[in-house]
Amino acid sequence: MFRRRKQHSVPGLNTASTADISFMLLIFFLITTSMDSDKGLGRGLPPLDPEEQQQQEMDIDRNKVLTIHLLEDGSLTINDEKTELTPAIRKRIKQFIVKTGPKHIIELHVNREADYDTYFRLQNQLVKSYAELKDYPQRIQEIEEK
Repeated sequence: MFRRRKQHSVPGLNTASTADISFMLLIFFLITTSMDSDKGLGRGLPPLDPEEQQQQEMDIDRNKVLTIHLLEDGSLTINDEKTELTPAIRKRIKQFIVKTGPKHIIELHVNREADYDTYFRLQNQLVKSYAELKDYPQRIQEIEEK
């Protein structure tokens, strides 16, 4: 005679606590993992409170100061002359640096309502101007020695 085998059923998994365990693991890894923070711009900006700013009295030759104003509508003035924010302003900045020598000042006034992207592009143009003239003081010394 044939004997019938009992069919064994596979017991179901209890998944009631699976979500709890996965969230606990997620929290554990979020807490224990170190996140690298973005460095941002490597430029220091002045403090917001004008009372904390130290006033220094110096005799400044205004011929050695290049004043750049960035207005709220995105327009740009260099020494009160309207100009456009194009790569051509690098030439003007470099000419100023070469003309005035190493003891020059670039004064940057930015309206608080101005677009940050425009400000960032202006900063990039200033940095590129200096990068293109990075050997400038050494070249001037070489010319003076000859």
